[in-house]
Amino acid sequence: MPRFSTYQPAGVIPAVLLPFNDDLSIDHASFKTHLTDVASVEGISAITVNAHSTEVASCTADEQRQVMEIAGDTVGDRLPIIHGVYAEGSIEAAAIARRAAAGGASALLVFPPGPFTLGQSAEMVLAHFRRIADATDLPLIAFQYPRSTGQGYPLPTLLRLGDEIPTLRAIKDWTPEVPQHEVTIRSLQGMSRPINVLSTNSPWLLSSLVLGCNGLLSGSGSLIAELQVRLFRAVKANDLAEARRINDRIHPLARAFYADPFVDMHNRMKEALVLLGKLSRAVVRPPLVKISEAEIKRIREALVEAGMLSGASETRAA
Repeated sequence: MPRFSTYQPAGVIPAVLLPFNDDLSIDHASFKTHLTDVASVEGISAITVNAHSTEVASCTADEQRQVMEIAGDTVGDRLPIIHGVYAEGSIEAAAIARRAAAGGASALLVFPPGPFTLGQSAEMVLAHFRRIADATDLPLIAFQYPRSTGQGYPLPTLLRLGDEIPTLRAIKDWTPEVPQHEVTIRSLQGMSRPINVLSTNSPWLLSSLVLGCNGLLSGSGSLIAELQVRLFRAVKANDLAEARRINDRIHPLARAFYADPFVDMHNRMKEALVLLGKLSRAVVRPPLVKISEAEIKRIREALVEAGMLSGASETRAA
């Protein structure tokens, strides 16, 4: 049974990072410390593991089980845990869903299968989600990729998912086009059984939230969950002046984290945690590689601009 059996995905949901030792094994002690740090932020509604931020593509099934177990033991008594379902095929996706449910997850974040880059139909998408839904009663969150990747779902498909998969409760919307994002929010949250839209558009989070998202799910929360909570609350309170003040602090970090190549976003967040003294090393698994000293310097400057690191600290660290 999930630790939070009535959990409905909404609000601010950080996706945590996964520290590694120099030999590329999971650094259990640092992961526990990181989980405790993120979970201590007042106002977050859950945490996410086994997703992009934890480098799930390079983790074995057993390592994903370990990640869930450590998260459950460390913070599972305080917060719901959302477990990613990252698989190329539907049979494996269902197996991951069953393992996550058995491990105490409270919801599942369903990634689109890789073969959809070659084309998809609504029937394929529905078959994938039905197999997962048949494997567990946990609430499902569909990860909506940009349509340009081939893995994003057309709006009619999303509406059918909402109608035909009763356990679909939310989507994590990575729609990069503002008009499409707004239509998605209005359509899904306006259904007779509303499907919450959680923003993952961290490079333009204020704009996304103002359009009406009922939450956000982002790897940036591994570092700036407190700012995300304050921003979300300010938008919900229609306090645009406060929201803009908070966004002015988030902006330099978003600019640094989500630079090209985009795939290094969580790599950069690890380096930021090292600069803040919250992580001892920023090791990533191949094919990712350590970023350059010049880029680390830019991250340090962004932390100073955001008010998270003092100028004196910047001078000493340089």
